[in-house]
Amino acid sequence: MLLACGAAVAQAQPAGEPRRIGVLAPAAESDAGTRANHRAFTERLREHGLVEGDTLAIEWRFAGGQPDRLALLAAELVRSGAEVIVTTGTPATSSARRATATVPIVAASFAEPVAGGFAESLKHPGRNVTGFASMGGAVYERRLEILAEVAPGAQRIGLLANPGEEFFLRILPGLQAAAKQRGRELVLAYARDAKEIEDAFALLRTKKVGALLVSEHRALERQSSLIAALARKHRLPSIFPTPRGAEAGGLLGGASDPRERYRSAADYVARILKGETAGDLPIVQPVNLELVLNLRTAAALGIEVPPALRARAARVIE
Repeated sequence: MLLACGAAVAQAQPAGEPRRIGVLAPAAESDAGTRANHRAFTERLREHGLVEGDTLAIEWRFAGGQPDRLALLAAELVRSGAEVIVTTGTPATSSARRATATVPIVAASFAEPVAGGFAESLKHPGRNVTGFASMGGAVYERRLEILAEVAPGAQRIGLLANPGEEFFLRILPGLQAAAKQRGRELVLAYARDAKEIEDAFALLRTKKVGALLVSEHRALERQSSLIAALARKHRLPSIFPTPRGAEAGGLLGGASDPRERYRSAADYVARILKGETAGDLPIVQPVNLELVLNLRTAAALGIEVPPALRARAARVIE
């Protein structure tokens, strides 16, 4: 019944008036990655005839890296009359879901849609949330596998994480088990800011780790350049959860293409505005990991990158 109400709101838009959607982003408006993703989103909407400032009005809300603002911003979008709310990340999606059980929500990325209570199933969400889920714990295991391939002698692998990331804490036992199966040991180090990152590397040095796996968290992503520099300084092959890490000087970055997720999110928004319900649109889980390989860093670390790994890289920095 709630979903039907949400669909009715979308279909009751007066003729000739622009459709109205909301976008809830955890980052700042000036963030380069956020701008690129939103550009891909609006360009795809245009292909559906939804042009911002003409046939479409978009209410943009940016939390500026302050997750405690998400709930307030989500409530603002609901009050604005948005027919669909587009979110990025699990905290933003949770905030939007708490703000409304009727307005359709399309998540460009979020974790554990079923276990997190967002949906009844991936195939048929059944509620007002749909979108594009992360690869879950499997993506960390895939990155671990790649790191072991490029650094076969690293028996101890450092794992840099933010202690506030609940999703990571839930998948950690499985990741530790996967490392053990490969004859590796994970050494966990927590950090939230630049000072703690430097302290974490000091800890990892005393534990004599031979490689570095960086977890997914916006606070760590903002410190990609520092983490990459420290990894090079300590001669640690590293893999980051986004291309930004490799671009900043890390060895590897591995993630699904965020711009493709935003283009797909635009497709879902268009379908909902035409009358489909979020609960009937399946939640998609990307399966491909797009690798960025920094050969300059490989040369600086004296690493011979396996030809098969180099061939798998979507982009090579030389």
